[in-house]
Amino acid sequence: MTKPRRNRPQRRKPLDPARRVAFDVLRAVSEKDAYANLALPALLRERGISGRDAAFATELAYGACRTRGLLDAVIGHAAGRPTEKIDPVLLDLLRLGAYQLLRTRVEQHAAVSTTVEQAGIEFDSARAGFVNGVLRTIASRDEQSWVAELAPDAVTDPVGHSAFVHAHPRWIAQSFADALGADAGELDALLASDDARPAVHLAVRPGALTAQELAEQADGTVGRYSPYAVYLTGGDPGRLQAVRDGAALVQDEGSQLVARALTLAGIDGTDGGRWLDLCSGPGGKTAMLAALAPDGARVTAVEPAPARADLVEQNTRGLHVDVLRVDGRDPGVEPGFDRVLVDAPCTGLGALRRRPEARWRRRPADVPPLAKLQRELLASAIRLTRPGGVVLYATCSPHLAETVGVVSDALRRHPVTALDTRPLFAPADNLGGGPHVQLWPHRHGTDAMFAAALKVG
Repeated sequence: MTKPRRNRPQRRKPLDPARRVAFDVLRAVSEKDAYANLALPALLRERGISGRDAAFATELAYGACRTRGLLDAVIGHAAGRPTEKIDPVLLDLLRLGAYQLLRTRVEQHAAVSTTVEQAGIEFDSARAGFVNGVLRTIASRDEQSWVAELAPDAVTDPVGHSAFVHAHPRWIAQSFADALGADAGELDALLASDDARPAVHLAVRPGALTAQELAEQADGTVGRYSPYAVYLTGGDPGRLQAVRDGAALVQDEGSQLVARALTLAGIDGTDGGRWLDLCSGPGGKTAMLAALAPDGARVTAVEPAPARADLVEQNTRGLHVDVLRVDGRDPGVEPGFDRVLVDAPCTGLGALRRRPEARWRRRPADVPPLAKLQRELLASAIRLTRPGGVVLYATCSPHLAETVGVVSDALRRHPVTALDTRPLFAPADNLGGGPHVQLWPHRHGTDAMFAAALKVG
């Protein structure tokens, strides 16, 4: 007699490798404050994932990091509870599933079932059922429908509406609108540019090879503005011989223009070749300055963080650079420099497109202490510059408190005058009303670098 078969619980199927990598990146960002653009490549290499699977993992990980605020609003509404009351691991799973439903062409069944299965593995059937219900509610409508219901009103709160649509914290969108000023109608285009996949920008070391030569070697294109820029159209820049040899490095074109601008600024009297990079880590701008410096010149590079100072030494091998591991506010060096660069620590709001999770990690409270540090560094730079010399102040943030606010304070307190910085960035145009320069990703394809040139004395 045949015995009746007992019903055995089905074994749940874990996430496929691409989704698993994306989920692990989300967990690392949430739990360990990891940087997605560092965590993801390491996991892909470690697990041997490449090709289409790597591209899919990248889309999911970076996309879910970028759109976290929008995803959380939709998840919270669909779940009927604030996301703060959802287990953090379960929430990252929901973000992974919701992103697939709202922002990719993944079939609904695949997005829901893979996420539900993993919820069952991580937790239990009850919470797998919760995930199933939330995702099915999300899947019942498209992104536009959710935005129409949940976004602030476009008429009464246009900045809040744009922030929600483009998945930015409202305070960041407001800071961008303030910096755009009369051009605030470009806010949507600017916010959208943060979600674009930026090309990798390379900088050739002046004198080592030309941009055209590197473009041919790298199968890239010569940059639009910097004579040393190459846009890499694909692949790992580390594979290039020029990068391995130190003849080129990864550097946004906007950063190249900042370093070059200091070398082009007019100074009074003879340039004695004493140049200073007061905030030099990781050394990309320092290398550009040293390569462009006249014969006999030396660049003093100040960087207090040991690891970043090591990178400065690595990126300036073979150049006339002296690296000092000291605080730029009181570096203990003899005054009298001809040219000084202050590429100050900042919120990094101008490079959000390169750091997927950064927009949700930064807080408004970060700005005042950074602005205080920026004012102190600029004051130190002015003290160290000889009369007739030039200080170029730069940040990778367009926030007014970090840009014109710092420069205006220096103009009031110190013996400096503002130079028209715009000609130093030619051939780039549409740089703002001056005298400072503001680059924008939606206009120039660069990070949102700010720069102001000040003559001392």
